[in-house]
Amino acid sequence: MRAGTGMVTLGIPKSLNNAIIKIKPKEVMTLPLPETKERTLSLNVFGKIKDFIKNVDVLVVGPGLTQNKSTQRLVLETIIKIDKPMIIDADGINALAGELNLLNLLHGVYAKEKIFTPHPGEMAKLLGISTHKVQNNREMIAKKFVKDYAVTLVLKGRNTIVADYKGNLYTNRTGNPGMATAGSGDVLTGMIAAFLGQGLDAFIASKYAVYLHGLAGDLAAKEKTQISLIASDIIDKIPEALKKCS
Repeated sequence: MRAGTGMVTLGIPKSLNNAIIKIKPKEVMTLPLPETKERTLSLNVFGKIKDFIKNVDVLVVGPGLTQNKSTQRLVLETIIKIDKPMIIDADGINALAGELNLLNLLHGVYAKEKIFTPHPGEMAKLLGISTHKVQNNREMIAKKFVKDYAVTLVLKGRNTIVADYKGNLYTNRTGNPGMATAGSGDVLTGMIAAFLGQGLDAFIASKYAVYLHGLAGDLAAKEKTQISLIASDIIDKIPEALKKCS
């Protein structure tokens, strides 16, 4: 929302809704959904998500979903069958490990507006290779992945790489080691979704978000120090980062 989204709705297992309402930002809506016995989203919610998404510009799939089998099947159904601009992160990426062939089934108006945002460990799991290999061949692996699957990739880490199936490539220089903290990647995912929802294409939205995310992190580190930096500090500095780039 700090990056310009007009409305955010969080899909959540229905039994957790009351607890979340007490701690979430007031501006965020919730959508209680059917759940598994482990209180994760159930495959049975697909129809409800499909109906709800008709009036939504962008869908984020992954953060906090868990690797429950029913939930992972829901993730795969959502990625393949819902034709909306989409950011796939965290457990959304984990669900596709061993199932990458399903990306060949993507179709529709927004089939190529799918953005993957893995950190090196998630990328390694997705491709079935070592994290060491990913880190030593970041640009080559990014280029091959987007070419093979006609998507946009944000390969996080030091000098985050943004690549797309059209041959565009960007290596980011903002950011600092203090941003390697829980939730920082979720902030980036939200920023990409915000810019995608404002009409930027997948590559430009990703590049802009990555740069501003790093800049916000640098601004926060100057005030808080790198060692004390937490994800909400980055959020607090998004407006200042936007001002500097306006």
